[in-house]
Amino acid sequence: MKPTLRLLILAIPAFAVAYAATVYWGRAHVERASHPPEDAPPGDAPPGMVWIPGGEFQMGTDSEIGWPDEKPAHPVRVDGFWIDEHEVTNAQFRKFVEATGYVTTAEKAPTVEEIMSQVPPGTPEPSPDMLVAGSMVFTPPPGPVDLNDFSQWWTWTPGADWRHPEGSDSTIEGRDNHPVVHVSWYDAMSYAKWAGKQLPTEAQWERAARGGLEQADYCWGNNPPSDTQLLANIWQGVFPTKNTAVDGFPRTAPVESFPPNGFGLYDMAGNVWEWCADWYDRTLHERLAEQGVAVNPTGPKQTVDPRQPFATLRVQKGGSFLCHESYCLRYRPSARHGGAPDTGMSHVGFRCVVSPEH
Repeated sequence: MKPTLRLLILAIPAFAVAYAATVYWGRAHVERASHPPEDAPPGDAPPGMVWIPGGEFQMGTDSEIGWPDEKPAHPVRVDGFWIDEHEVTNAQFRKFVEATGYVTTAEKAPTVEEIMSQVPPGTPEPSPDMLVAGSMVFTPPPGPVDLNDFSQWWTWTPGADWRHPEGSDSTIEGRDNHPVVHVSWYDAMSYAKWAGKQLPTEAQWERAARGGLEQADYCWGNNPPSDTQLLANIWQGVFPTKNTAVDGFPRTAPVESFPPNGFGLYDMAGNVWEWCADWYDRTLHERLAEQGVAVNPTGPKQTVDPRQPFATLRVQKGGSFLCHESYCLRYRPSARHGGAPDTGMSHVGFRCVVSPEH
């Protein structure tokens, strides 16, 4: 069994996770795909979902702003599928919990045995006061910090969960239309199964995020967002100390607060990172590029990340409200990240897909 982030945080307190409305609609510009779809939807859309036509596209990027794990661009073909037009909201997740009695990962306290079975020999046992339910919450530091030390702005917070996104004293009252956060990959999978859906593969997610645009840097085209071009809920100001929140949202924004992409999908950039079904493979694009056209790829059989040889990670896509060009320019279709599947955070959510064969 391999160590996971949630448990390592408790076993080693100094350890933390690696990451990272007023919309001016008159100024926002989203480019539209010029080519026709390759297939039509096989019937009426499920409520709240959008049909993504099947076809071939260039997955990944060769752009200079791309990170190493996004390169090179390579041809991928996916069959058509339905996808949620926006991220799963607090209101939608509440219906799931009320119908099933589901308890999320963040609401469960780990045991000493569970932790010690997944950390290196010799690791001190965590103190009893740390064996409580909780999650990771973004906490702005009071002054400048080393951007290589992400523990400066992430805090293990007892009592933080989807109902209490900033800790036990916070609430989601008035935030029904905000994306649900503090959901682990397992939580997202459980919701998807209950809803009769699936988590998207990384290829499906990227196909949808591109909005029909071929190799554009962003979901809306090639022009980066700015304080006068408010195209996604991302960080404005100086990361991680001062968020000017020019867009009106210091943390998550209600879904549909920003213009949709060419397929009519909201928040495929920014707001919250989104879980995908695939294991994270840092070298995936390099290997697929050698194989010709990949058809409906579903990812590797296990995590592959030479930087973290013992990690267990699932793919996350899309960036979040914490992304800023100085640190995390990942509010782009090709951008990708690996997250520990048992770890929810205050900037991680998800959306679902339905494939016709299901």
